Amino acid sequence: MELNETLKKQLDHRTIRAFKEQILSQEQLVTLLEVARHTSTSMFMQGFSVMHITDPKKRAAIRNISTQPYVGANGDLFIFMVDLYRNYQIRKQTGHDAGRVHTTDIFLQAYEDTVLLAVQNVLNAAESMGLGGVILGSINNDPAKLVEVLDLPKLTYPVLGLQVGVPDQAPQLKPRLPLEFIAFGNDYPKDFKASDLKDYDEVVQTYYDLRDANRRIDSFTNQVIGPKLSVASKKRDEQVKVLKAQGLCLDFN
Repeated sequence: MELNETLKKQLDHRTIRAFKEQILSQEQLVTLLEVARHTSTSMFMQGFSVMHITDPKKRAAIRNISTQPYVGANGDLFIFMVDLYRNYQIRKQTGHDAGRVHTTDIFLQAYEDTVLLAVQNVLNAAESMGLGGVILGSINNDPAKLVEVLDLPKLTYPVLGLQVGVPDQAPQLKPRLPLEFIAFGNDYPKDFKASDLKDYDEVVQTYYDLRDANRRIDSFTNQVIGPKLSVASKKRDEQVKVLKAQGLCLDFN
């Protein structure tokens, strides 16, 4: 099959963390925000919003939360959030109670709108425009602090950041798990053996992560059994607590 330009971009996706010292044009900015606006939405509830962070103090604060030096540096910084505040206000201002707005089900629908659809849609659009981007899960390193920095009301929750700009690096294509390990037919294969990833581990170890340009990354299986998933107390583990403080995931008894 001959690949179109969209497919070529998607199959050649590379995370960009170094951007040239220039911001998006107004036309580029509005186009990306329009792409977010036109993203699919569960039940047509449109339960997400996007903040374009230009305030240097807020960018610095988000960088401190993320602990990554490139966050809020060059490029344009967006924070994508679940936003049920708007729909709650619609109900309240028309004389209705909150209904199911506080439930986990409604939160997850808005979360899917935000993370699975809007963020990736905007990144695809940015790459199609010759830009690069990095999705920032690290904004969740201190969720309570981020809510404070952004001065968010109840029933909102920031879930991912996205930094977009003109690439100032050309990273390798990061090797992903072979298709046979992630795509199945009608039955889930329960006979998986970690040793089956030996060849993939060897491929991964040839990849240089540009966050530490002089060091190759560890094998995939070593990363899984390493500190990333080991038991440790992290601020990120307070997400459920902060969600409830924001009036979200409060299920009925």
